[in-house]
Amino acid sequence: MQQTTDGPGTTQKTASSTAMPPEPGSGKGRSHGTSSSEPFDRWFRYPAGFASDYVALLLQQLGLKQGSLIVDPFAGTAVTGTSARRLGHSFIGIEAHPAIAELASIKLQKPPGEPNLLVETGRLLVEKVSAAPLVYAADNLPDLVRRCFTSEVLSTLISLRETICASGSPWSTYLKWGLLSTLRDVASVRVGWPYQNPNMQRKPRHSDPLLRFVRRLEWMAEDIRKWDWTTSGQSHAVVAGDSTLRSSWQSIAPASAAGCVSSPPYLNNFDYADATRLELYFWGEVKTWAEMCSTVRAGMVTATTQQSSVVAARSAEDFLAKHKKVADEIKALVANLRDQRLLRPRGKEYDRVVPEYFASMSQVLANLSSALGANSSAVWLVGDSAPYGVYIDTPGIIGRLAREHGFSLEQDVKLRKRGQRWSGNSARHNVELSERLIVLRRE
Repeated sequence: MQQTTDGPGTTQKTASSTAMPPEPGSGKGRSHGTSSSEPFDRWFRYPAGFASDYVALLLQQLGLKQGSLIVDPFAGTAVTGTSARRLGHSFIGIEAHPAIAELASIKLQKPPGEPNLLVETGRLLVEKVSAAPLVYAADNLPDLVRRCFTSEVLSTLISLRETICASGSPWSTYLKWGLLSTLRDVASVRVGWPYQNPNMQRKPRHSDPLLRFVRRLEWMAEDIRKWDWTTSGQSHAVVAGDSTLRSSWQSIAPASAAGCVSSPPYLNNFDYADATRLELYFWGEVKTWAEMCSTVRAGMVTATTQQSSVVAARSAEDFLAKHKKVADEIKALVANLRDQRLLRPRGKEYDRVVPEYFASMSQVLANLSSALGANSSAVWLVGDSAPYGVYIDTPGIIGRLAREHGFSLEQDVKLRKRGQRWSGNSARHNVELSERLIVLRRE
């Protein structure tokens, strides 16, 4: 049955269509997020809305022909990409975080040789580091990196990094991510998602960074070995770019995609760039907060108050004023959130984030509409939010925006409750939040 929403968290049956399956519960190393044990997912634990077992279920429900092209405008670490490949489909994803796009790309591209060579190369590097560890200048490292590890562990990690960079190995990018995914395993402070807390000590889950690094490479090699890289007639790639821009979609021919499964950033003030600051700082891809904002976060969808600006918000409000199905709703939300902010001495600028976020969603939907063929479906997993207790029906608004870009909203299904971890915080709102699945069909 087709389902549409009558209100937040409710569904109404209408015409016929295949109902989407519910999200699996915890298991296989996952709990409503990227798996820490499934092949390819386990290369790096990125905070995202999908696990590969659920993506596979959703793709199968679309009833696509073998070899169909699947697209994902918020590709992340290519969870949809690897799932599409496993089911015999082609895939093109777009990811704005440049480092995460790099990781997604190596999951999908043909490796430079036999996977046992990756492990052998890693072991040789470990032997080299063990024989002659580097002496590093601590003052040259960002404070966050210095505080996350003991001096001995940090010396080993830096030695590995420099040895990988100097190796010239065709496996260098794989070695890099084997090392980056080791960082949180051997940290001696709290470094869980979303943010690192170097003030809170903890016992490292793994004490030997060299052994853990090799084990990470062994997992990567196992996963690479399981896949037949000679499969003909399929292509798989991730574009590093901003999916709001038409230029990022140039590799996707108009009306060529048969489906989309994606999880856009939630409107919940989660900063995906800042969440990876430890990895970015350690590798030297950025050295300061300002550099991270200008080089990594600049092309990402505005979903946090730290990304917003007065000028961009006004421009977004003008843009959305032309969207008749949502203009009044968003205008009312902005006014309400502005009032709430002014009531607080240091109120956050959610009133600026909201128009920027939905303007970006509109631009992505416009590009997706051009890429999808007629009667193709787009399945998005997204949560609602309630900053300062002001309820924002994010999935519903996205569905209404989609109608202005040639989509019909076929289903809006509540999957689970959200925000339970903060239920004991007396200062937090008591609005019930949920994660929902919306199914859009390109008309």
